[in-house]
Formats: sequence, C-alpha cells, structure tokens
Amino acid sequence: MRSVALEGRCFVLNCCQFVRRSDFPPDSEFPTELDNPDPNLLLAKGGSVIISPMGQILAGPNFESECLLIAELDLNDVLRGKYDLDVTGHYSRPDIFSLYVNTSENKNVSIMEKESKNQNCSEK
Repeated sequence: MRSVALEGRCFVLNCCQFVRRSDFPPDSEFPTELDNPDPNLLLAKGGSVIISPMGQILAGPNFESECLLIAELDLNDVLRGKYDLDVTGHYSRPDIFSLYVNTSENKNVSIMEKESKNQNCSEK
C-alpha cells in the first residue's frame, strides 16, 4: 500500500477484514476453518492502514483486533508530493503521447485460421 501511495502521490485508506470464528454462527454451513470450534480462531487478520502521499504510515496497520483508525490528514501533502513526481503534470508529454478511444462496437472474440503451409493468419 505504501507503493500505491508513493506512485499516486495520494492518501491511501486500506480497509481489511478482521474476523474470528466467533463472528460466524456456531452451526455454520461453511466447511474447513469454520468446522474448528475455537471461537478465537483468526480467519482474517486485518491490517487496515492509512498512508500519506509520501509513503509515511499515519495509522495502523492493526493485526490484533477490530479497531477504528483515525489520522489527521494534511491535504497539502498531495501538492507537496507532486513537486517531485507528477505523472499528469510537467512529466506529461502531449507532444509525443496521445490517447485514442475507439467508441465503435467491436467483436470480443475473433477466430483466426492458419493458411496452408503458411504462418500468416487470416480472420474468419
């Protein structure tokens, strides 16, 4: 998650589940781990975290229990982060890169057959 924050120069709020066996009904229909009657059996260990645009962990990760993560965010950190990496700013090169979107209907699948004794393919 830190790399996502650094690459995007954005705050990352990563929410993960923390689940014990006791969170499910005792007569659960689900197999495997839920067959274990230990109520403290950990099924999902959590790990929620809040990360700044510069990759600094502001809150979490928590792997011990359910919790509420709170962090004070300085939205100017987003702007500060773009001084050294701004993929849509001065690094953007509209003089050499373009995006074209084809809005016409296209086939999802095309079947290609090999021509006899030739590696070239022709669309059917």
